[in-house]
Amino acid sequence: MGLLQEKFKQYREPQKYMAADVYPYFREITGKQGTEVEMDGHKVLMFGSNAYTGLTGDPRVEAAAKAAIDKYGTGCAGSRFLNGTLDLHVQLEKELAAFEGKDEALVFSTGFSVNAGVLAIVCGREDYIICDDRNHASIVDGRRLSFATCLKYKHNDMEDLEKQLQKCRPESIKMIVVDGVFSMEGDLANLPEIVRLKKKYNASIYVDEAHGLGVFGKEGRGVCDHFGVTDDVDIIMGTFSKSLASIGGFVAADFDTINYLRHACRTYIFSASNTPAATAAAMEALHIIRREPERMERLWKVTNYALKRFREEGFEIGDTESPIIPLYVRDVAKTFLVTKLSYDAGVFINPVIPPACAPQDTLVRFALMATHTEEQVERGVQALKKIFVEQGIIK
Repeated sequence: MGLLQEKFKQYREPQKYMAADVYPYFREITGKQGTEVEMDGHKVLMFGSNAYTGLTGDPRVEAAAKAAIDKYGTGCAGSRFLNGTLDLHVQLEKELAAFEGKDEALVFSTGFSVNAGVLAIVCGREDYIICDDRNHASIVDGRRLSFATCLKYKHNDMEDLEKQLQKCRPESIKMIVVDGVFSMEGDLANLPEIVRLKKKYNASIYVDEAHGLGVFGKEGRGVCDHFGVTDDVDIIMGTFSKSLASIGGFVAADFDTINYLRHACRTYIFSASNTPAATAAAMEALHIIRREPERMERLWKVTNYALKRFREEGFEIGDTESPIIPLYVRDVAKTFLVTKLSYDAGVFINPVIPPACAPQDTLVRFALMATHTEEQVERGVQALKKIFVEQGIIK
């Protein structure tokens, strides 16, 4: 056995939880994503999905994907830079740019590759990337790849953000990077104040709208639109794997920024392009979101009901303002146990432990879709209340 194998032989953390029968990952779903899913031969309520608009499995989205396969085949056999650009990609880019109120957009194969690739090159050695300390892992990896100096500020702490800006050379690019909606805690970035600081210190802003698209703003344009600061945000990114019922990602900005990224971003140039089916599915989902504002209204109706019920039952849910509802457990072992007991009770939720959060902030994540009913939410609340009370997490 080589040194590499010897090293990884020592890694047995997952096996500890498997032996305790509380391992919560890679659970197999045997049917379509929806408010209920097939698992192990029976249905469970799905409160662990990011499909906020409820369009995953929508017949219209499926039909668009199938039509794209019929016309273009199953893949593009190359990168966007060389032989992998379809007219479908270009059409979606135009629609996304208009939707986000920017000059142009670029479509990538995944949302992760947007953040990892764009942040790696937008700032140089003399510049700064300044991040909220709870930004998504893809943002963390992007700033690690950058030659810029990286600074962090405490979560949504505008005083600390200003302190970091004061450390920067005035003549350098200062890119403030932030999640619009924080994916584990469900709270929003304080974009109005970030914009004020941008103007005060001549900085730039990059907003990850992965969890804001389809949820906030006019026609679901996102948190930037929700706060009315789209024109003050320099770069907006988003994903297709949540509200747009597909997989992929995009970045939208002014003409010159997109022109540079199109010819310099390595995760764009050196990745195979998004499949025809995924591209067509995302585009049809975008069309549906824009045509059906009642879908977002239903999402907020059921979200507000869930927020009210969890607060009434004594759960600790933090500062969430979104369909992402954190139920704090504050213990790693109990977080895994709660996830297992919830599944046994017919409720699928996600555990959140380090490095996705601080050790003292472990939680289970309860997320809503526009297609959930209040009756389904109530069943989830009651099942979780019983478990949380039995485990001594709430009274």
